[in-house]
Amino acid sequence: MPLFRRGANRVTVNEAHQRTQSADAHAVLLDVREQREWKAGHAPGAVHAPLSRLAAGEALPSAAQARPLVVICRSGHRSQHATELLAAHGVDAVDVQGGMQAWAAAGHPVINEHGNNGSIA
Repeated sequence: MPLFRRGANRVTVNEAHQRTQSADAHAVLLDVREQREWKAGHAPGAVHAPLSRLAAGEALPSAAQARPLVVICRSGHRSQHATELLAAHGVDAVDVQGGMQAWAAAGHPVINEHGNNGSIA
């Protein structure tokens, strides 16, 4: 039986925000989109690790190691794959339903590479 059943390891954007952005946050928001997408807009405090690099065996950034991860992409598809990959390696990870599109639609902040208002590419 897999560690996580499809759907069992998903959270809403509001749950993701609470787990990663609140004063008592203990998890890291891991953005698995590609560089162009990240530069256009991401959540403040998120850590970037493109799915393509994780799939190629690259290690997690140090800020994401040994921490619970809340994994996000543009729409929620790539983050599901990343979460499955990470879970197979023993990482405590959940993915965000609806991704950054839902994050922005819920009114959560999005910044670009310069820290200004960002957009979801």
